[in-house]
Amino acid sequence: MAKYIYHKEDSRHHEYNDWLDSKKTFSFADYYNPKRMNFGALRVFNDDILQAGKGFGRHPHDNMEIISIPLDGSLIHKDNLGNEQVVTAGEIQVMSTGSGVFHSEYNHEQTAKTRFLQIWIYPSALNVTPKYTKLQLNKDAFQNQFSAFIAPTADVHTAAVQQKAWMSLGIFNSTREFEYQVKQSGNGAYVYVMNGSIEIDGHQLSTGDALGITDTNAFSGKINSPEAEILVTDVPMTF
Repeated sequence: MAKYIYHKEDSRHHEYNDWLDSKKTFSFADYYNPKRMNFGALRVFNDDILQAGKGFGRHPHDNMEIISIPLDGSLIHKDNLGNEQVVTAGEIQVMSTGSGVFHSEYNHEQTAKTRFLQIWIYPSALNVTPKYTKLQLNKDAFQNQFSAFIAPTADVHTAAVQQKAWMSLGIFNSTREFEYQVKQSGNGAYVYVMNGSIEIDGHQLSTGDALGITDTNAFSGKINSPEAEILVTDVPMTF
């Protein structure tokens, strides 16, 4: 029987200062909550807003898969691997930090805020060669269905991470039912409502709400708003 972990939008830790407005689902940096450490291999799920021209100065990472998804605006990324990229809404970037990366990440907009999702996944192997990927999302692929853009193996539509993990997006434009097949036995699905209102097995979710689902191979739900965007992070629960 499926098990659920329900994270309402207003239950996330909210930090605000003069350059960053951050909503943290799990313990991160100065925020610590022993009941909110991770969902399986999903370690970080932050909804961040950077003020114009502001951002994270040069700092290190290792042994983590870090996915950045701009929702509004653009980010500029620089690292010691020689990558310097601007990532805009409609694109994603993935860092497999492996044996170690130094990077900086700033709002590339000089007069507007940039909002992005910052997502970290534990890797399945340690100290691999670091890698950077930028991917243009094909929004047509997500219309009224779930389609993966993160997977263990890259192709023309997906960027790869060092884990048996997938991230899928569904953009629904009418009230309808939907179904999601968990990608691998033993994985759980972390369902995040980017926009709209949905129902999954009696759980009502609105914009910013999330539902972790485990111990099932599939789940179904219903769109309760004229439009909805749903992000599913499909990760091993033991790793």
